[in-house]
Amino acid sequence: MKLFPAIDLYEKKAVRLLFGDYNQMTVYSDDPLSVARDFEASGMTCIHLVDLEGAKSGTTPNIDVVRSIAEHTSLFVEIGGGIRNMETVDKYLSCGVDRVILGTAAVTDEAFLRAAIEKHGDKIAVGADVKDGYIAIKGWLEKSSYTLFDFVEKMQDMGVKNIICTDISKDGAMRGTNVAMYSELSKRFTVDITASGGVSTLEDVKRLAEMDIYGAIIGKAYYTGAIDLREAAEAIK
Repeated sequence: MKLFPAIDLYEKKAVRLLFGDYNQMTVYSDDPLSVARDFEASGMTCIHLVDLEGAKSGTTPNIDVVRSIAEHTSLFVEIGGGIRNMETVDKYLSCGVDRVILGTAAVTDEAFLRAAIEKHGDKIAVGADVKDGYIAIKGWLEKSSYTLFDFVEKMQDMGVKNIICTDISKDGAMRGTNVAMYSELSKRFTVDITASGGVSTLEDVKRLAEMDIYGAIIGKAYYTGAIDLREAAEAIK
């Protein structure tokens, strides 16, 4: 299993939201690059970035920060947040990003998703953000008509190779991750699943690793000191 420590970007700072609520934001660092370098020094090989401003606006206000992380670390960089057209996909990939994550656009614009997969293959991932069993869109502010399992099945059939699945009710709450949901996903589908939301303890990391899923995102637990990345890296070896 791969570990993806996360940086959520807002106004070029590293922040975290609680339950995806922009009104419940904590700023952790004014220098996201130094945070990324700390990840690397802890033995991490991957990083998960989210542009929270982009998620709302569909623009790339933090692309300079993203580029600096891609250029000045050896981390595998994936990013999501407001990627709704090919121009934005190309922009991120050309600045050194390894994989872009389509969220809202994967739900609302099937033609764009198909074109992105055709052009960039496994450099395209899809975010499946779950609220009350349904896929949420537009920065988690709206609920779509897709259930989680229907959506994942459709994405797999379309040729998506990687799905980042977030249980919004767990995100940033430090109350553990939705092990049952990830276990069900790993049994039912062959697509690579990355677990996101509520990975709060070393025990969570170990339980996910035992399921043999592709990856796990560590967010708030790193910033609060609840998970030591070196210990997490050891735990999944």
